[in-house]
Amino acid sequence: MRRWFRINSYFRGTTRAMTQDTATGQGPVVIVGAGHAGGSAAVALRQAGFAGPIALIGDEPHLPYQRPPLSKAWLKGEAADNALALKGDDWYAAHHIDLHLGVSASAVDPAARTVALSDGAVLPYGALILATGARARPLPGVTEPLAGVLTLRSRADADALRQRLGPGKRLVIIGAGYVGLEVAASALAAGGAVTVLEREPRVLARVASPEMSDFFSRLHAARGVDLRTGVTVAGLESRDGAVTGVRLAGGETLACNAVLVGIGAIPNVELAVAAGLACDDGVIVDGDARTSDPHIFAIGDVTRRPLALYERMTRLESVPSALEQAKQAANAIAGKPAPASETPWFWSDQYDVKLQIAGLPFDADQRVTRGEPDSGHFAVFHLGAGRLLAVEAANAPQEFMAAKMMIHQRKSVDPALLADTTITMKDVMAAAR
Repeated sequence: MRRWFRINSYFRGTTRAMTQDTATGQGPVVIVGAGHAGGSAAVALRQAGFAGPIALIGDEPHLPYQRPPLSKAWLKGEAADNALALKGDDWYAAHHIDLHLGVSASAVDPAARTVALSDGAVLPYGALILATGARARPLPGVTEPLAGVLTLRSRADADALRQRLGPGKRLVIIGAGYVGLEVAASALAAGGAVTVLEREPRVLARVASPEMSDFFSRLHAARGVDLRTGVTVAGLESRDGAVTGVRLAGGETLACNAVLVGIGAIPNVELAVAAGLACDDGVIVDGDARTSDPHIFAIGDVTRRPLALYERMTRLESVPSALEQAKQAANAIAGKPAPASETPWFWSDQYDVKLQIAGLPFDADQRVTRGEPDSGHFAVFHLGAGRLLAVEAANAPQEFMAAKMMIHQRKSVDPALLADTTITMKDVMAAAR
């Protein structure tokens, strides 16, 4: 806890100088990263009343687009080409956003306040927003690229994966996190066979309760996924430069025509580190998304940010967190009051199940299940010293919404009331302290 307060004290002295420089709207804003976070920052700046020049830099050729559908609707071919875009091309033109797509930022000079691009251009900035995201963590021991060994972080990744799905094809997914399980569901819908490998003893081991892990394990097994936990991948088999199988530590080889590696992500901090910004498992930012340089902000998956609700720093890989930080940075640059803090929340769609999560179970000492998992409609609440800290809700929107409000209000709740489905969540909220 103390570390969080020290970090905020360190940043506090830089805020006033930054506001004076940027609130007038005179200095240009450069956004490095044209993904969901960077595109949202450009929108948030205009909504906050910033009237100065904005340059948006992205190494992909596409306009900023939504990432969550990549493992679901887009992968299954159910989303139209323009359905992913955050805004149409005409919006950027109408709002005077200078797009630099298909190029990357090669260096930041904090002293000169410039960003050098891979095409040779050098852009000056009054404020810089780093939205460089994260990249897929590579499979250990695999040094040579093989055709068919894929990750899922971009539209190009999803397009490559979609080409390898379908009847008669077998996909092996290494890593049973949310993305891995979402892709498993989408691959089955395409008519192929799927094996999911997880080294931990249960799926979603780092991000979900044992009760929720057990529910999703049974859900996927019932749909036909070959789900294996507690296994170690020893290597990949290949022929003519293409993957043909996954070799397990026990000696078994699983034949396949594609492998999806989903074992986590690494924040893209290289640009920030080279610029001398404070980094620790991400770019360290304050509650305004401001870095250790008062003229540089960072948002999205690349950041390690404060969570006032839990009085600690952490790195969140979620769209809601990125959108919240986009607003924080935009308001600070435009000289507007900081937006109200939000409760962290996440979601995952698998088959006909919508999992909604609010809060984080830091310091939780008790779990309470409401409803029967076999019904497909239930929730798991996490409490610490009686206070509601987090909820996981499977097809249970009322439990999710009520808990999200109580978490934000730091309410303490009687566990017996949470478990009793004869008592409405409205009444549970009324009884919360």
